[in-house]
Amino acid sequence: MSVPEPGPAARVVFAGVDWAENNHLGCLIDADGVVIERVTISHDKAGIASLITVLTGAQVSGVGIERGDGPLVSALLTAGLTVFVIAPSQVKALRGRYGSAGNKDDRFDAFVLADVVRTDRRRLTPLIPDQADTSTVRALVRARKDLVGHRIAVANQLRAHLLTVLPAVVGLFAELDAPVSRAFLADFGTQDAVDALTEDHLAAWLRGRRYTRKPAAVLLQRLRAAVPGVTGPAGQALAGITRAYLAALDAVMAQIEALEQQIETALHAHPDAAIFTSLPRAGTVRAARLLAEIGDCRARFPTAAALAGLAGVTPSTRQSGHTRIVAFRWAVDRQLRDAVCDFAGDSRLANPWAAHLYQQARARGKNHNHAVRILARAWLSIIYKCWTTHTPYQPAQHRALQTLLQQDPQPVG
Repeated sequence: MSVPEPGPAARVVFAGVDWAENNHLGCLIDADGVVIERVTISHDKAGIASLITVLTGAQVSGVGIERGDGPLVSALLTAGLTVFVIAPSQVKALRGRYGSAGNKDDRFDAFVLADVVRTDRRRLTPLIPDQADTSTVRALVRARKDLVGHRIAVANQLRAHLLTVLPAVVGLFAELDAPVSRAFLADFGTQDAVDALTEDHLAAWLRGRRYTRKPAAVLLQRLRAAVPGVTGPAGQALAGITRAYLAALDAVMAQIEALEQQIETALHAHPDAAIFTSLPRAGTVRAARLLAEIGDCRARFPTAAALAGLAGVTPSTRQSGHTRIVAFRWAVDRQLRDAVCDFAGDSRLANPWAAHLYQQARARGKNHNHAVRILARAWLSIIYKCWTTHTPYQPAQHRALQTLLQQDPQPVG
């Protein structure tokens, strides 16, 4: 009886996709690292569909890509493909493995991404998609952050303009982009208008804006003592620039407020909202940022240390022989680090335990940013416990906080 010869073993294929704004380059390699196919697709519905067809047809074992969001990644995950996110900084460092001069080359980077999946898959964590409500919160808070950046840029441009045209208004109120500052510039946007102000007129104007922080006499004295700006026809002409900056600032501020309302609605509808809103001084936007950047997939972080490492609040340690180097961690999720450090830095104003940890770090000679990262790492251990057990933060059950309060009943910081 003859025994049939075994058929050819199924070929194992890996892929890498170099993401770009207008098109994407894909590279498929086999188990030996030999290039099987290269594809270039446009960043549109048809192009992404064609890439999915190629990858699923080749039955790729894993896909390496440099970013973990966007329609391309969503399509890869929807198609059931296993996706690994490899940060651009890692790709840059890995180019030297292949004898490259280190220059950016999209075709070569696509190959590097594929080959890293082939050789280092056991060190990589598959990208697990968050639920739709989490993705919605993430999109909202990131859009708000971008608009806040625009607000700061426009406010800085307005400030630079006013230092020449109307210096008296710069620093008159707490913030140049505050509603009272913008209203003042809208009503008194020239040096001539400021010079014509009387105390009674300014007092009436302040009452109309319900401003009570400083009396009219003090504000008027500041206006009179300031360096004079441009008067006459030139001042009137330059006031048009002031109005243009004000209009841009008003528009950005209005959109930020609109997004904040959407964030509040989306956050309160999220099943994890209570966990993050229970944190000290988390508020709405800060709680939403933490929720959005940590996500909702508990399997993504097996330990609190894994979460802290991705957030970049733990140092990077390199050791060779007797040499041990502890340095700032660069290859991190910067959105997550920004959200965690923003929360930690402000939490010390409301939580005695957080204030104590921060002050201890400063006493050891750490600068402010380093001390905040130390505090953020401590907070992430607590947040991770709350997150994995679906339990809001409860100060009464925070042992370190309660121990500190028993030692010193007076608020710290």
